[in-house]
Amino acid sequence: MYAIEIREPGGPETLRWSEVDDPQPGAGEVIVDVVASAVNRADIQQRLGFYPPPAGAPPYPGLECSGRIAALGDGVTDWKVGDEVCALLAGGGYAEKVRVPAGQLLPIPAGVSLEEAAALPEVACTVWANLFMTAHLSPGEILLVHGGGSGIGTFALQLASAYGVRVFCTASAKKLEKCLLYGAERAIDYNDEDFVQVVKQDTEGHGADVVLDTIGAKYLAGNVDVLATGGRIVTIGLLGGAKAELNLGLLLVKRASITGTTLRARPIDEKAIIVEDVREHVWPLIEAGRVRPVIDRAIAMQDAAEAHRVVEASDHIGKVLLVR
Repeated sequence: MYAIEIREPGGPETLRWSEVDDPQPGAGEVIVDVVASAVNRADIQQRLGFYPPPAGAPPYPGLECSGRIAALGDGVTDWKVGDEVCALLAGGGYAEKVRVPAGQLLPIPAGVSLEEAAALPEVACTVWANLFMTAHLSPGEILLVHGGGSGIGTFALQLASAYGVRVFCTASAKKLEKCLLYGAERAIDYNDEDFVQVVKQDTEGHGADVVLDTIGAKYLAGNVDVLATGGRIVTIGLLGGAKAELNLGLLLVKRASITGTTLRARPIDEKAIIVEDVREHVWPLIEAGRVRPVIDRAIAMQDAAEAHRVVEASDHIGKVLLVR
């Protein structure tokens, strides 16, 4: 088969469409013929040499895909060859074929095309696991999402709104209007506005019950400041750095918590639980049209370098797909 290899850490030009060995299914695994994958920030970090794949994962980037099952490993009984699926991956989505634990497969939701479904697994599992399984976000609470125009952001805005949550987000000026369409009550220009001031003012001083943070160090002080009593910060990215000073006194006074999580390196059984939860609680909302994949553009998989340039420039809203 062919896959995108990272020849050496560096810029997008290090990505190459190369002939590699075909994957073989182990017990409890399937082989998926990939129709589409999607670019995630983690793929860029892997390309730069900062986020290697976990042990046993394919070396090629790609944390999600859609396609058709081509082969079954021993013990797989819930799926059959030819089934159309999308999948959460530990790596390997930028390829013609990928090996997937059966517990990380999802059916294609009604009303979503096979190609579009490649935009769903990583964001759906990340958002559901962090906001609802970890932060226990509840209807009527107030959520602040940083990066509302991203793949994670556009999905979080829709899903939280569908669950009756009041949603605020930060984004660049050119993405604010779209964020409002996806469910934000207020979209805050992070270049010209103070998100702490805006959220507190618009919530009559209450603040945010939950903050979904992809920025890290740069926003730590503001995230703690904007929290309501009993608030929860869930940090899932470090675009603004990894180290910052934390006011523990303010955290104590607010009886607040900060949780850092990743999805990629979790054990297979943990991922299977998340995937099953997503199928039960998120897929019905997608099939009802209340939550949709947001796709900025589709680029040929062989041109993954161009897709990485688009995502690194933050010129997109939602997901950038790689299609075969």
